[in-house]
Amino acid sequence: MDFFYALADPNNDFLRLALAVGLLSSIAFGMIGTYVVTRRISYLAGAVSHCVLGGIGGALWIREVLKVEWLDPVYGALLAALVAAFIVGRFGHNNSSHREETMIGATWAIGMASGIIFMDLTPGYFDITSYLFGDILLVSSRDLKLIIALDLVIIIFVASFYHQLLAVCFDEEFARLRGIKVELFYQILLALTAVTVVLLVRVVGIVMVIAMLTLPAAAAALYARRLSGMMLLAVFLSALSIVSGLGLSYSAGLSSGPVIILFSGTIYFLLAGWKKIR
Repeated sequence: MDFFYALADPNNDFLRLALAVGLLSSIAFGMIGTYVVTRRISYLAGAVSHCVLGGIGGALWIREVLKVEWLDPVYGALLAALVAAFIVGRFGHNNSSHREETMIGATWAIGMASGIIFMDLTPGYFDITSYLFGDILLVSSRDLKLIIALDLVIIIFVASFYHQLLAVCFDEEFARLRGIKVELFYQILLALTAVTVVLLVRVVGIVMVIAMLTLPAAAAALYARRLSGMMLLAVFLSALSIVSGLGLSYSAGLSSGPVIILFSGTIYFLLAGWKKIR
């Protein structure tokens, strides 16, 4: 109840902003997460998310050392995520699973390592914790606008190409026979995943953003019979996890990102256990 009392306090604009960002983030998490789970590319999304740190570190180094004042870390993160999405996407259809796994692991490791090295080389002190684990209470009105724009792009794209995406996710051979450009849609999905990761890192952090892209959607997949139903249920479960985690973390003085993930994981195991019992 402390959380709801705090929301009603006129002086707590930051808390209402955090709640709005969390609820809007659940749309991106639920819809993109549905494709990540059904397409079984969570490991690819994981590699992309961890490469974000390399882009953040590189942008910080350029801004502080080369004095490019206008360069925001989010630009570096976006570039690194899109490059990583292109690299792992090219190997996503490779017949050699060993080569594919090696490339994904190398991309994952190099992205994280380069980000830490860039931060070491950058003069001054930077708190890497906020990037790794997130802090939804520090979001700004600009973050809110960017997430609204992301949600609109995702909704329009899914509404326009729903049937093509359905075919690509569940039966590539059928999609190709129907003349659908499978590789193109696959790359677009990875690019949207990359953008989603970058813009939502502030909510739960680099380390755990992949959990929010998979756990709500995986829980929804246990009960949904249609892709559209799975999306709606995943959005609801994402919102439930974020609001519950935000409320508990604020009241108990805990880090918001890990608490949100704990709620999401608990919901998944409860729903999976209930389905097993039934």
